Amino acid sequence: MTKPELAIMKFSKFCQSLSNRAGSSKTFLTAVVLIAAWALTGPYFHYNDTWQLIINTSTTIITFLMVFLIQNTQNRDNDILHLKIDELIRATKEAQNATLSLDKMGSRELRKLREHYSSLGEEEQINFDSVEENDAVPKGLQPQSASNDPNQSGLPG
Repeated sequence: MTKPELAIMKFSKFCQSLSNRAGSSKTFLTAVVLIAAWALTGPYFHYNDTWQLIINTSTTIITFLMVFLIQNTQNRDNDILHLKIDELIRATKEAQNATLSLDKMGSRELRKLREHYSSLGEEEQINFDSVEENDAVPKGLQPQSASNDPNQSGLPG
């Protein structure tokens, strides 16, 4: 592996690790504590411009860096997901292998293809009666009877 490839790989691992930590509950709690500490120091500094500038500058810098970190992580996750789906398409005998190169199609062609696949499923309905008790569907996601409550989504939590 060349030095640039190794550096890119190390950077990707660093971004993934940092993204995992940035999205943790500990990081959120730390941010809340820091903001509370900043707010509590307001009377001590008489809410002056420097006191306000500290939080404004800090949040701007963190937000700017997080945009790139999140985009890097999403791009990597998206690439991994596409590779997994490509492998499933390749391994399925009934699948059209031409779908492996959908990323080379233009927006208009993709829209036509999406309409084609949507029309294939228009007449079909999902038959939940065929799902057996021991099937791979998690209990919280099994279909429930219709409810008159518009706020009930049928999803756990």
